[in-house]
Amino acid sequence: MGHVVALRALKLGDFLVTVPALKAIRRAWPHHEIMFATSGWLGPLVELTGCVDTVLPTHGMAPLDRRAHHPDVAINLHGTGPHSNTVLDALHPGRRIGHSGHGWPGPVWIDDLHERVRWCRLLTEHGIPADPGDLHLPPPTRASQAPGAIVVHPGAAFGSKRWPVDRFATVARALRAAGHRVVITGTVSERDLAATLAAPVDRLAGRTDLLGLAALVAEARLVISGDTGIAHLAYAFGTPSVTLFGPVPARHWGPPPGPHRTLSADELRRGDPFAPDPDPALLQVQPADVLAAAAELVCAPAEVVAESGRREATVPDDKHDELAESKQALAEAKEAARAANLTRPHEQAEQEGAPTEHPPHQEDDDHFSPS
Repeated sequence: MGHVVALRALKLGDFLVTVPALKAIRRAWPHHEIMFATSGWLGPLVELTGCVDTVLPTHGMAPLDRRAHHPDVAINLHGTGPHSNTVLDALHPGRRIGHSGHGWPGPVWIDDLHERVRWCRLLTEHGIPADPGDLHLPPPTRASQAPGAIVVHPGAAFGSKRWPVDRFATVARALRAAGHRVVITGTVSERDLAATLAAPVDRLAGRTDLLGLAALVAEARLVISGDTGIAHLAYAFGTPSVTLFGPVPARHWGPPPGPHRTLSADELRRGDPFAPDPDPALLQVQPADVLAAAAELVCAPAEVVAESGRREATVPDDKHDELAESKQALAEAKEAARAANLTRPHEQAEQEGAPTEHPPHQEDDDHFSPS
């Protein structure tokens, strides 16, 4: 039996946008061993795809395990080269699938594409049919620590994607006041950030491993976060979500059709994913905007939830009154938050004649924004 090696040595969200491509690779080579070179800690989640036989733990552009040498096919799902191409060339593959450049054949890289579309387009151009909508994962067998809760995730790898924590607190308090259980998630390093969120919530930051987090998201009523890995988990499980976008646009990294809302001020985008401070496009989003989106989603019609691929697509008869009351409470909280916002930053900028146009985001070669 031969083997196929695909490379994507990045973060959680970066992995999840390649799930449709990985499924297509499995269909194209059903009798080959599919090896996926990625961050080792993603292994438990990679197994949920059902299309990878072997995870090759790697970091950055380090040489790959000798087990990967001499594959029938090497597939670059990481970038455009030259570094990722060099890593795969060192395996001496029989066939190479990637974008054109640095000695590789293939389609020309296009900047303005959604990431799921990008990697499916790559495979399709090489004669391998792939569907960007084939992104869903089955839920983990592990039970959630807080089934039915609203998950709020205030952290992000870089400041450019971090919405102010006091705004997350405003949202969490309003949701709690509306009768929802609210849990705060994050990494171990974000535990202090979660502790500063002044709201009556359950804090699970640093207390879940990857599968525990996945189970929490899969059984959540709603996920509220910035454009980071947990948002992509919500998309994968069809869990309703509100995602706040800053330096990168939703058209590149956003959700599929379904019970999802994205919030951003695209016209204010600075576009530096590694900046230490929040992008202006993110700062424009106010708690009232998030609460309005949440109010729509907690009572999403069954057909909308079903479109997302989520299994739990109906509302029990005895819960309709409860959901109606919840929606009313959220609407009242939303109005209170909106009244407190006063004049919004972009309105002030327009009044003062400040510029609102910013250059489009450009991805660096072999280095995507962390997700």
